[in-house]
Amino acid sequence: MIFKRVGDSRPYPDHGLGSKEWASVPPRQVRLDELVTTKDTLQLAALLDEDSTFFGDLFAHVVLWRDELYLEDGLHRALRAALQQRNVLHARVLRVDDKA
Repeated sequence: MIFKRVGDSRPYPDHGLGSKEWASVPPRQVRLDELVTTKDTLQLAALLDEDSTFFGDLFAHVVLWRDELYLEDGLHRALRAALQQRNVLHARVLRVDDKA
């Protein structure tokens, strides 16, 4: 199994972070088998494209909410890591709390 679970949406509250704010979140290693995806489809061309991160963040974006790690952005990076037989991914992890 590559991921903990495959989801198709973002169950957590909107965090409102844009590209600049994500860049301030320090990256760390995350195990692939601890991630829950927020997308259940991918574009094969993006998976195979070596330059797919050229204009984007080099690190995946993960949201920690209710003790679950949700892969918000970086599904292609995560699958590429799995295909290379790596079990960790470098990601920016944002903790999101429930909003009252």
